[in-house]
Order: sequence, then structure tokens, then C-alpha cells
Amino acid sequence: MSFRKNQYTSLFFSSITAVTGTIWSQLGCSKNIYFHPNYLLSLEKNNPQIKFSYLVLLDSEKKPVAFASIQTIDFPLDGIENSIKQNFHLLKYFGRRLGVFPKLKPIKLMVCGNVFVSGEHGVFIKENENKHTVLKKVVKAISKETASEDISIYLIKDFIKESLNITNKLLHLNYYSFNVETNMQLILDEKWLCFDDYLAAMKTKFRVKAKRALTLSKSLVVKDNSEESIKEIIPEITKLYKTVSNKAVFNLGDFNPETYSSLKNQLGENYFLKSYEHEGKVVGFMSGIINNTSLDAHFVGIDYSLNKQKAIYQRMLYDYIEIAISKKLKTINFGRTASEIKSSVGATPQELTCYIRHKKTIKNKFIKYFLSYIETKPFKQQKPFK
Repeated sequence: MSFRKNQYTSLFFSSITAVTGTIWSQLGCSKNIYFHPNYLLSLEKNNPQIKFSYLVLLDSEKKPVAFASIQTIDFPLDGIENSIKQNFHLLKYFGRRLGVFPKLKPIKLMVCGNVFVSGEHGVFIKENENKHTVLKKVVKAISKETASEDISIYLIKDFIKESLNITNKLLHLNYYSFNVETNMQLILDEKWLCFDDYLAAMKTKFRVKAKRALTLSKSLVVKDNSEESIKEIIPEITKLYKTVSNKAVFNLGDFNPETYSSLKNQLGENYFLKSYEHEGKVVGFMSGIINNTSLDAHFVGIDYSLNKQKAIYQRMLYDYIEIAISKKLKTINFGRTASEIKSSVGATPQELTCYIRHKKTIKNKFIKYFLSYIETKPFKQQKPFK
């Protein structure tokens, strides 16, 4: 498709393998691992429950200036309704009556972004481009390219505060903004050359808590897994992953654990998965992605019957920190959920904003009333450092 003004053209792809090497080299977006074809291929190959598509925006000289990653899912509405204040039954009732949120049928939700990871992983725009203009062109192109599909709701996620002066332009395209649960982020001190330096920076109370967790978890056998060893423990980590994901109040999509070994194959040292064993049994795992100067906590799995006794989850958090310090990284993105315990190891909340609209104009106007009644879980922010 093309736009007369500014002469932009969009190319739409139904598989990442169809995007040519020339486009990748001209875009230069692969430095961000979430816009790397190897990462996107791993997701696409192993998660058939999601429809993946991609959009490339070309300028008047037919050179790529932007890339969008699109994931379309069948989304059950329980997650949204569980987040609505419990006493607001009338709003839910009218939502049903108007067909904004049907009773049993999952809605077709198109996500520009990554349903499995928090952060700005939906749209890449080249430097020196007019980001306001290009973003609007990308979003309009996505709408036009998917107009014939059975999509009910469009969601564009997750933007940090510094991006809002650009992304708020989406409000002029009939999108509504709302805040989701914060990403818990730890900014690493340059003076921390090893894990002991991190511990030394803590107040006594939190340092004692950390050492106690390390003592409780000392008997756990921690293994760094290769692609092959990940495949061997897929049944165990699948069960542990589901134990954790089933506790989540709001979950955009289920992750296929077969993806873990594929990510290890495609990303090499930039992806890791550690397993935790007790008496020969896998009782936990944690995974992570190294993206430039950040470590992004990926998925974890925990045997909750042993979690308190062996401090499994706390040990994982400290292991993330030790890995990041050893690799001289600048930040750790711990993601959403379990915010209070993450704050106890030094993480602070980073607000994320999403944009949403319904395909139908009348139903779209009703959505904004729902957004005002969605609430995130409050938590007590801990301050562990001196």
C-alpha cells in the first residue's frame, strides 16, 4: 500500500523468513535482540497458537525506515475482568450487552509488541526519522493491512515515560492510553565489581535477608543449560512454568517451553537458562536474555512446596544480579509481578503505557470507561540500599 503524502509504502510479511537480508541490513535494527530475525524466528516456529506478522515501512526512495512486530492472539477475557474493580458489575454488564466483551468467545487481539516480554519491542524507527510521523504511518498501515481480518481490539505496548511525547500522538488515531503493572528495574552501580560489592551496598536488614536466602538455597544444585540439556528437562520445566503462570492475574499468552532450546540455539551466549535441583529433582528454573547493556529476566518456574524452605525464588533474583554484575551490564529488567520481593533486592518501578482501541467506533468509545476501572496491584516499595 502507499500514502500520497510523504510517499510512504508498507510491506507486509506473514513470516520473518520472508523479510530479506537487504531490509535487515538497511534497517539496522538487529542490535536490539527483540528485533533480531533469529529471536523472532524462535518465537514464530515454536508458538503456533499465535499468528505472527511483520510490517516494514519504506520511504519515498523505497528504503526501509521502520519495522513493526505484530502478534495476533485469541484472548480470553477473564484476565481483563479480574483486573476490573470487583464492585463495578454494571460496567461489565453493559460491556456484555454491547458486545464489547462477549461472554464466552475469546476476542481476537492484535498486539504490536511482544506478548511475552515487557518493554518497547513492537516498533523500531530508524534514527533521524520524524518519529511522530513514522509511528502514525506504521499504525495506520497495520490497521489497513489487517482490515479484512477478524480482529476486535488493537493493542500497542509498552512505552516508557520518555517515549510518551511521541506515542501520545496515537490518541489522535482513536486509541486510548492506560498504564499496566510496572516493570521492576534494577540499575546497577558501576562500583559493583562483584556480588559481594552489591551485598556491601545494602542496609544490614536486607544484607542479612540475602545471606539467609543464600544459606537456605546452598544445597540446591544450580546448572547452566545447553540447548541439548534444555531439551532433556522440557517436561519438568513445563510443569514448573505452568505452576507460576497459572498464578498470574493477567497473562496475554501462554509460552511454549519448547521455545527455550530454540532461543539457546539462536541467541547463544545472549540467552541462558539455569535449572535448580534438589535431591536429583528439578525444583526451579530461571531464564534470561542479554540485550546490549541490559539483562531481561525471561520466564521462571518454581516448586512452591519447597520455595520457602529453600528460598528458590530469592536465590534466582540474586543469581540474575550476579550474572549482570559479572557481565558488566547496566540494568536488569525483572518484569512485572512479585513487585515487592523484587523491590527488596533493589528494583524500582518503571511505568509502562499501552494504547488500545476497538475496531468498531461505538464499541471503541465504551472501552475508555473500562480502562478507568482497571487497577494494578499495590505493593510496598522496599529501599534496601544504604
